[in-house]
Formats: sequence, structure tokens, C-alpha cells
Amino acid sequence: MTAIPDGFAETIPAMRAAHERILAALERHRVVVQPYPRQLPPANARGIAAARAYPMQGVLKYHGLTDWERRIAYLPSISLNNDAAHTVTLVQFDPVLTADEATLGGEPARGRELERIAQTLDAVRARAGAKVAARVTTRNVLKSRVAGKGLGTSAAGAAALATAAVGALYGPELVANSRFLSCLARLLAGSGCRAAAGGLALWLSYPGLAHEDSFAVQLDGQGQLDDVRLITVPIDSRVGLKTEQAHHDAPHSSLFKAWMLGRGDEIIECLEAARRGDWRLVGQLAELDSMRLHGVTMSGSREHKIIGWEPENIAIFRMCDELRGRGVPVYASTDTGPTVVLITHRDHEDAVVAAVNALGLGLETVRGRIGGPATLIDVAQARAELALA
Repeated sequence: MTAIPDGFAETIPAMRAAHERILAALERHRVVVQPYPRQLPPANARGIAAARAYPMQGVLKYHGLTDWERRIAYLPSISLNNDAAHTVTLVQFDPVLTADEATLGGEPARGRELERIAQTLDAVRARAGAKVAARVTTRNVLKSRVAGKGLGTSAAGAAALATAAVGALYGPELVANSRFLSCLARLLAGSGCRAAAGGLALWLSYPGLAHEDSFAVQLDGQGQLDDVRLITVPIDSRVGLKTEQAHHDAPHSSLFKAWMLGRGDEIIECLEAARRGDWRLVGQLAELDSMRLHGVTMSGSREHKIIGWEPENIAIFRMCDELRGRGVPVYASTDTGPTVVLITHRDHEDAVVAAVNALGLGLETVRGRIGGPATLIDVAQARAELALA
């Protein structure tokens, strides 16, 4: 078991029951849950591999961690992987190195950034008792001029690191085990497990759940959501919003436990919608939970209110409501930051982009589709993207 925070022990029976209902629903809908591997291939002390992963956009969102070391969430969550950006990561194990090294976007990683990367590498190495250090090079590749706050690139980074590290040390066969891979990606950023799984992804979690049971699975593996379009509107946070602070504050909200305890039924509703290709219900849940996430983070502290939205967010939410009134189905989703992802059908993509431009706010729009899962890519291709060639 993992850690259980004070004041949440009484929620475990209900959350465990919801977890079992979700597993039963996955089996009923023939969503494959892979076994966690008990034996691993021999470690390659000179292995090298590269990976690409996509950021995620929350549908049924989460905040707060019950176990910060293993990054176990209070509640299960679902997200869409978004190809508006991607992360490329190259990992090379080298017995000559005395310690892990990392370069992020052309700059050396230091302090907490390097520590978190090393923790993920330690978890990968520990499975084989390997001691060899690694050189990590990673870069976020954006389609937009700016990333904005809330695009989910930390999730992409976690998934790309886990995929490249597992591929380098153990080979591609183990990368194909999405349960193992998503558990490792979770250790750098909780949402990284969903970025590893790709598509519309479910992350199973509740207080006290074991590491190997808190993993992600893709729910739309048969092309059910291929007609969905994601229009990303990057917006910077003018208050320097920190996701880690929101994770700390959210469980103190009086709204938080109700949010937790209602989650199981909504997960199953979203799963069933995905399997039948009902993208509108997925969009409705994403917009609704954007409101609830904001309410939880705003009400987590009596002294300091985390207000993650900017004025543009209100204009965009109202725009979506007005468009739906005119027969254009579109749903706005935000995570911790103000960046918005508009979920719509390919037939309405142009109308939605035109409506954003008509707001006159100077907002950028990035057209995209559902991306993922995290995959290994050719090392030479990765070097070119990382400007190492």
C-alpha cells in the first residue's frame, strides 16, 4: 500500500468499491488491462533509445497527491492526449558517467528538475538492480508561439522520459507493456501515466492503492474518436501559477471529498461514451469538470486563493455556450492554468476557430487531434529534433 493522508481513511471503502466497478466496466467493454511484469529482460548498461510523447488535456480531472513519492492521486481521472505539442527525449546509459546528467530545451537541468529526472531513472534501474548513470536530452516541440500555462507538457515529458529510459535499458518489448510504462511515467508527473497510455486515457488511483495498480489505459483504441478536433488556445498565467501549490491546497477544499466520491460513476459514464464514439458527452464532462476543478482550487485555502483563470477564459466559456445555442457543438476544457482546449467535431473546426478570432482578444489557435500513445522513435530522428545532429 501507499500512503493515506490524515482525514481520508474513511473514503477508502467507497473509493475501493468504485475502483472495482471501473475494473469490471473495463473488462465488460473489452479494454485490455495488461499484467504488471514480474520478470524483466537483462539490463543493457550501454543502451540508448529515444521517445516521443504528447501533452494531455483533462476530461475528468484530478488535483492532490496522497503519496508524493509515488505520486498516487486521490481519485481516478481521464484525459485526452493533444498533438498541439510533443516532447522528444533521448536517454543514453553510459558506464563512464558518475552521475545522471540532463539537458532540457538546450539548458542543463539542475536542482529539483534534475532530482526528479534522476528519481524516474532510479525507478527504471531499480527493477534490474542496475547502477549505471544516464545522459538525458529532452525538448518540448510546440506548434504555437508560446506554451501558455496548462498545456500539459510536464505529462508529455514524464511519458517520453519513461519510454526512452525503459527502451534503452530493457528494450522495446517492455515498452509495449503500457501498465509498466505508465506506472513509471507517473513517478515524474502524475498525469504522465495518461500521456504514456495515449488517446483518451484513464488513470486508476485512490488513497493507499499499490504502485503497480495505479496505472493508465487507453479507452478509445478502435478509432472511436478519430473525428474529434482539439483547438488549443495558449494563455499565459499572469500570476505565475504553480501546479504543485494547487496539489497541496485542493484537498483542503470543502468541495474536495464530494468531488472524489462522485468520480467512479462518471468514469464509467465516460468510458461507455468513448466506446460508442459519443464525443459530445466526453466534451460535456470536460467542460463541467473544468468548472469543478477551478472551484476546488479556489477554495483550498482561506488565506490565499488559487485563481487559475484569466479574463480570456470567461470570454471563451461564454463563446462556447453561445455557439452551442447556434448549433455548433464545442466544449471548453482547462486544467490548472488558463490555456484552453476546445473540443469539437471536424465538421465544426473552422467555425470554432473563426469564433475565437472574432472575440478580438489576439488569441492564437492551434488546430490538432487526439495524440499518443508514447512511442519509441529512431535515435537519428530524435537527434535532429533535439538539434544534436
